[in-house]
Amino acid sequence: MSNLRRLILVRHGETDGESSIRFHGATDVALSESGRRQMQLASRRIGPDTFDTVVASPLRRSWASAWIAGRGAQVDLMPEFREVDFGRWEGLTLEEIEGRDPVAFADWQSGADGFEYPGGESRADFHARVSAGLAKLLAGPARTALVVVHKGVIRAIAAELTGQEIDGEAPELGGIVEVTRGADGGWFLGTRGSDPAALAEDA
Repeated sequence: MSNLRRLILVRHGETDGESSIRFHGATDVALSESGRRQMQLASRRIGPDTFDTVVASPLRRSWASAWIAGRGAQVDLMPEFREVDFGRWEGLTLEEIEGRDPVAFADWQSGADGFEYPGGESRADFHARVSAGLAKLLAGPARTALVVVHKGVIRAIAAELTGQEIDGEAPELGGIVEVTRGADGGWFLGTRGSDPAALAEDA
């Protein structure tokens, strides 16, 4: 049985590529100044917790966020936790995607089986990749882990462990999702999010 008992999943902060409105999956965009403030706020919200491991994807926005949220702790990079490759939709807004690829956009929004991002990665391949990374994490010695990654990765991890989908479009940039293992061995989901009002006060 895995030693892992608790996962704090944090979505990276805002980027110079405007990740709040643009789809950057495989594109390696840098964390912005506002993103760094979001991560400082996330670190304060996490509080004095200590972690056996701090994990990020190899993309800059992920590992830079992990270094801030983890208060300078060593960050272990896990390639399996990269965001999905959006293919020719990389860098576009939702409105731009709908305008350029209305048919594929409709399939995407409907959750059609076997959907594949045009020129990018299929949902099935993405989930298999993230699942492989999660298996590595579960097989390791850590009891608690801080995982600072991407929205799609967080949602995939939470769904695999708990069997529940995260509501809506959460987590937002800088948002926190906590997943804990109960005494019965099952995982349960709790969420916390960054407070935009507090972020504005820090600006």
